[in-house]
Amino acid sequence: MDVPQLATTTPAEGRQRISSRVEAFRSLAEGRAAGHMVPIPRLLAGNDRRIHVRETVREDHETRIASHDVEAQQKFDKLARSVFHFFRGTALLFYRDLAGEDARMPTVLALGDVHPGNFGVMPSADNVPVFGVNDFDDAYYAPFTWDLKRGAVGFLLAAEEKGGHGRKKQRAIAGHFLHGYAAAMAAYAAEGTEGGEQLRLDNAPPLVADLIAGALELARADWLAGLLDDSRSGFRPDEEVVPVSSRRAEFQEIVDRFVAQNEVPVPERAGRMRVKDVAERKGAGTASLGLTRFFVLVEGRSADGTDDLLLEFKQARRSALSGLVPPTEYQQDGLADRVRHAQRVHLVDGDVFYGSVDIDGRSFMVRERAPFRDSISLGSLSGSEWKDYAEICGRVLAHTHAMSDDTGNVDYDVEPAILDAIGSRELFVDDVLRFAEEAAARVRRDHQHFVADHALGAFSSVDVVYR
Repeated sequence: MDVPQLATTTPAEGRQRISSRVEAFRSLAEGRAAGHMVPIPRLLAGNDRRIHVRETVREDHETRIASHDVEAQQKFDKLARSVFHFFRGTALLFYRDLAGEDARMPTVLALGDVHPGNFGVMPSADNVPVFGVNDFDDAYYAPFTWDLKRGAVGFLLAAEEKGGHGRKKQRAIAGHFLHGYAAAMAAYAAEGTEGGEQLRLDNAPPLVADLIAGALELARADWLAGLLDDSRSGFRPDEEVVPVSSRRAEFQEIVDRFVAQNEVPVPERAGRMRVKDVAERKGAGTASLGLTRFFVLVEGRSADGTDDLLLEFKQARRSALSGLVPPTEYQQDGLADRVRHAQRVHLVDGDVFYGSVDIDGRSFMVRERAPFRDSISLGSLSGSEWKDYAEICGRVLAHTHAMSDDTGNVDYDVEPAILDAIGSRELFVDDVLRFAEEAAARVRRDHQHFVADHALGAFSSVDVVYR
């Protein structure tokens, strides 16, 4: 969710006040979590639902719309072309339908935006590729079921759109995701091995091992050659990478401050963390499309442009779960600081450059981009591989949840609590699948509303309060 900077203005100042339902939904979530019988948006139908979808999308993108950001409109175009991308890019809409739900369930540090595209290969602390969850933008302390519900819906929609599978196969794939989660959670409860576990080339299941092996085929020098100019002293300009070399000195100060504030254990391969060039990154992401990103080129040890490092600075936003989860004592509402916390909890010995820093009063998360950062090609998976991949992702998600009481803020033993809450595994899986099928059907209807509204120019302006 965009930072609600515009909502601070008042009519008395001669400016229009942006409409916000954040506090209304916070109250709804608290009431529902307390057991009150309150209406929730997913009960809306017809025109009422269409208006709710429109207002939520506008509110979620208020800063980007109000600033007439070109990439915001590009994002809306992208969402209009695909139900799965619409689901990925409208997490706030999804979670407002869950407001206050599952208050009795164990709390974990939830990933917040679970779907098949948010797992992948990334660098570890030792600069070797590992597989795991790779997007922490919406991470938040929430009932463990919230991640499972969103993940199951994500697998249903992706299996339909990317795999061409019918309802029966979609359900089977989502079921493998849920069973994988439950089986892994049972193993962690029995063995307690989550604290030292990584999925690497030597221990990953074949499907993931092949992905890691393929990612390793691209050498860093060749990867950098595709990004740098002929002299290897700076970025090559194109539609996605726009050099802003005049900001090198400014970003040197930012990088130095980032290293100090985050206590980054700078590896030898990063040399003296000298900034060689800076560029704006355009057109990246789905949910975050339109938010500011920078690429920062850091000189490697050889100083010849063949082993340089690439850091990404990405503007952080509010979690879509903020103000919607059942109240707990574990909440953490920071922007990039919250994202950094989640990465350090969810990944064992993850990217050492993952952190946060403020730039021009805005919160940015930082991470290393590496030649072996990669994700699975969903469109290339066979039917059996879809099931295998779903089960692997379920197991990986269980690992992140199991870390909530190891390096996170949860102060009780998570694994046995979750197993107890699951109870009969078959019944639990059936419950989540039935929810997911209803939710997926709702996403498809919401997408139709969105497409119709987008064609009529609904997302070129925000909702304002006139009285």
